[in-house]
Amino acid sequence: MSFEAEFQAFLEKQRREASGTRLDMLQKDLVGEKKLFQEVLWPIFQTFEGFVLEYELQSSSGVTMYIDAFFKPYGIAFESDGYVVHGENISRSRFSFEKQRVRTMAKGGIVYMPFSWDELDKRAEQCRASVFELLSRFRASPDSTLSVYEREAIRYALRLGRPIRREDLFSLFKKSDWIVRKVIKSLVDKSLIIPLKPSNSRHYEYVVDKNALKFIL
Repeated sequence: MSFEAEFQAFLEKQRREASGTRLDMLQKDLVGEKKLFQEVLWPIFQTFEGFVLEYELQSSSGVTMYIDAFFKPYGIAFESDGYVVHGENISRSRFSFEKQRVRTMAKGGIVYMPFSWDELDKRAEQCRASVFELLSRFRASPDSTLSVYEREAIRYALRLGRPIRREDLFSLFKKSDWIVRKVIKSLVDKSLIIPLKPSNSRHYEYVVDKNALKFIL
């Protein structure tokens, strides 16, 4: 399915499982959250598994707060902040509330990863790189079934946020075409990358399978 269809299915599932104020928030126009997933999170994770939209948490004083997109496996709070709402027109009380919210996340061991709308719109590749660097902190010990070249090819493909091509890896490794072909073939054989158009006799672009993520995190 396309990103649009996948996101809509994810959103509908979140709504079915929600109630009260959280459900009300999920019924709103989630433009920022969708932009966050489309430009940054989906290209990296290629799945919505483990994510919670409008995740609820409570401060020590009992105030309920919400996180745009919470990745439960690693406890990461991803957010998309528009300048007008979060900067230009913010009130003093709202400003203090936002500081309290960040402190509440910190006390709960949640890693806060916010992005501005302008960053998502104009510097999405840099945003993806930031997330990728953060995820590397959670990386398990290197898996011996992957070569250094294979592991780096997957990382690079995730940073690109688009189908990867042979010339991309040639530019990355600065090695012979034979080595690049060998890396691609090995990753395809292991089902870690998949031809963008499997039915074609020749393949020029590949996408990373979601199962590849476990080899580099």
